[in-house]
Amino acid sequence: MIYASFRAFNLKQNISCLFIAAVLLSSCSAHRAALTSNPFISSREARKNNEAIQKSRSEAISNYTPFTVYSYIDRFKTIAIQEMNLYGIPASITLAQGLFESGNGNGDLAKIANNHFGIKCNSDWKGKSYYKDDDLGNDCFRVYDRPEDSYRDHSEFLKKKRYAALFELDKNDYKGWAYGLKQAGYATNPKYPDLIIGVIEKYHLDQYDRPEGEVQKIKREDRVLAQINQNIGQAVKDSLVQNTPPGKLYTIKTGDTLYNISKRFGLTVDELKALNNMADNTIKIGQTLVVAK
Repeated sequence: MIYASFRAFNLKQNISCLFIAAVLLSSCSAHRAALTSNPFISSREARKNNEAIQKSRSEAISNYTPFTVYSYIDRFKTIAIQEMNLYGIPASITLAQGLFESGNGNGDLAKIANNHFGIKCNSDWKGKSYYKDDDLGNDCFRVYDRPEDSYRDHSEFLKKKRYAALFELDKNDYKGWAYGLKQAGYATNPKYPDLIIGVIEKYHLDQYDRPEGEVQKIKREDRVLAQINQNIGQAVKDSLVQNTPPGKLYTIKTGDTLYNISKRFGLTVDELKALNNMADNTIKIGQTLVVAK
């Protein structure tokens, strides 16, 4: 979670910011007690990396205008609606989580890394990184070129098997999404759904949600769930390759087919496909296959 500080220009804005700050502190308390050192990077390396990131974004940071709750909503409501129409995540949920995770857009990750949802690095992340204490010391967080990229990545992040059932909800069912996110393990705080719903209802974020017809819903569900299944299949393939000794792997070259590869290694095509969790016969040059049982 992101720890943020707030500045206010008038009493109304100050009350709003204090509310968000209280929410953040409540949400993050479950993580603070378990901080340990990240074994993959030293404090010196993390500090050096962060200084480089801050230097590259020094002009943007120096010209940064702090958000209020209302200016944040106005700035990001359009991208939240776009993501809702693409994937079915209520715009109110996306905006509330953005406010919640980024401290109104004024937290370090938002200002320095354009990261509004506290999304961390993983083995697939090829972009820049920013290090900050969270579940571990020097936890690795993703750095984005623009805040909008963070919003898109938030949608992509949710396209996982454990969140799949949420995409079958109506895209204006923010309460269902709030409780579903907690049930799927998005947050450890047992009050997370109530906190998110509280932000939505306090600032009337549900005004940006839109209902959809039955046919629209079916088409959107089919498209998103197909993408989730594809992601699951790719993750299984990657895991198979990463955990297989090099001598049992083969990299596809020009002219290869599943048939001639299977014959070369004494397998049937079906066995080769099963080893690599393949749904069809599609292969590409440079792809790595498991070729031994």
